[in-house]
This record gives sequence, C-alpha cells and structure tokens, in this order.
Amino acid sequence: MGEGWQARAACKGPHTTAFFPPAHAERKEEKLAREQRAKAICGTCPVRRDCLEYALRIREPHGIWGGLNETERKQLVERRAG
Repeated sequence: MGEGWQARAACKGPHTTAFFPPAHAERKEEKLAREQRAKAICGTCPVRRDCLEYALRIREPHGIWGGLNETERKQLVERRAG
C-alpha cells in the first residue's frame, strides 16, 4: 500500500537522481552539491514533514528524505530518543 503524500512530493520527476547517490563513486564536493540541490527541492515541498517521518519510521538508510541526509536523520533519531 502506497503513501498518499508521495503523489504530492516535489521530488517527483526528472530531478529525482539528486536525492540518491549515483552508482559510481562521487567526490565529496559532488555529493555536497547533489545534496544541496535535493534539499533545495525539499524546501519547496508541501509534504516534506510526511516524507521525513516516513523515512524515520522505516529507517531509510539512503538518500535525502524530508530535507535530511542519512547522517542528519540518524542524529535526529538519537536526539528524539535521548
């Protein structure tokens, strides 16, 4: 069963590649630039909070979700827990 908010997500479309690392290795500067592009899209998204809560709930290990990368989501979970 799908999540209804996903249909309204700003990340849908040709720019979805910004949200996940490429199959090849990327340099640190490339990763930072890609994540910055993805986070800018998240900043305009009407369902950003739903997306983030979904990623936290399923413990999504990859990509930008709700404007946060993997490390940022892990830190948020740790802050909430403790």
